[in-house]
Amino acid sequence: MRSQEGSVHGSFANPDSCPALVLNADYRPLSYYPLSLWSWQDTIKAVFMDRVNIVSSYETYVRSPSFEMQLPSVVSLKSYVKPARYPAFTRFNLFLRDRFSCQYCGHRHDLTFDHVIPRSRGGQTTWENVVAACAPCNLRKGGLMPAQAEMFPMQKPYRPSVTDLHKNGRHFPPNYLHESWQDYLYWDSELEP
Repeated sequence: MRSQEGSVHGSFANPDSCPALVLNADYRPLSYYPLSLWSWQDTIKAVFMDRVNIVSSYETYVRSPSFEMQLPSVVSLKSYVKPARYPAFTRFNLFLRDRFSCQYCGHRHDLTFDHVIPRSRGGQTTWENVVAACAPCNLRKGGLMPAQAEMFPMQKPYRPSVTDLHKNGRHFPPNYLHESWQDYLYWDSELEP
């Protein structure tokens, strides 16, 4: 398939710049951060395999000699996918839990992670003992206990739920949000009185 360039039916947009927002069967995004997006190729494949419903479309078309289709901008899964209750313990998820900021000084650059109770003192590499830290704070704390270093995390480290990470992810929207996605990204947010 190739894109249809600037005809009565479509726009000049490159199909590669037309990802689809993927919603669960309950019309909530599968993931907020990173935002659940599929390439136009994966989206069309899912449409043909009857795995998704098209909710909204771009003004861009793709076509082959025997087929033409408007590119979907939002799709919903036909079968509900039960989200995991707890996310995997990864560096990215740890940074997202801590809102991409050092838990000692609040800076957002040069992030790494720190064992609150150092491994040399029996500290484990777990959600409950690891925090995001900038390199200077991590170096300054070294292998010391928090009281010895007089450095305490701003929030006590905890095992987040997927909901916690989704909530934090809303503070870091992607660089590109298509207008057709807006109604589905924040519909479960509390409304202002």
